[in-house]
Amino acid sequence: MAQRPSPQISSRKQPKQARANDLIAAVLDAAVQVLRTEGAARFTTARVAERAGVGVGSLYQYFPNKAAILFRLQSDEWRQTGELLNTILTDRARPPLERLRRLTHAFLRSECEEAEVRIALGDAAPLYRDAPEVEEIRAGSSQIIHDFIRETLPRAESPTVELVADLIEATLTQVGSAFSETPRSDEDIAR
Repeated sequence: MAQRPSPQISSRKQPKQARANDLIAAVLDAAVQVLRTEGAARFTTARVAERAGVGVGSLYQYFPNKAAILFRLQSDEWRQTGELLNTILTDRARPPLERLRRLTHAFLRSECEEAEVRIALGDAAPLYRDAPEVEEIRAGSSQIIHDFIRETLPRAESPTVELVADLIEATLTQVGSAFSETPRSDEDIAR
């Protein structure tokens, strides 16, 4: 059976003017609103364009299809998570255990705040998960965790560092997802 090619998920062109940046911001904001109200199954470029108050043709100038919009939302979220990881785990003014604790709290808070959209993006993941761009973005966050473990366990052999880093990443991802399925207060998160 022939393998189906993954859809184009890269933006068609990069904005050069403030007006174009505003259009992209409006489209992405509208996309989040459509995801929250309609879910991934009813997510369409027409609904996004209508919610953004722009023509579908204008939307298509920057996003070739709905997979590209969804991937942009997901990649923006992954980049924000990577920045969070980097900021906390590279703060050498704090001991490693405190950094890991701060990361856990911040990650859980972030997962709870974005639960609706994250769940919808997870539902839409088959549209873009096999695209080459996905692995590149996700690898950055994994590397930050691996570097932190290497620093924390300087005498550990590489297979041990890999195992511990993979375990931390998998635990944060799975626990964050499960924890955020139920609405949580700041007190719940802190506890």
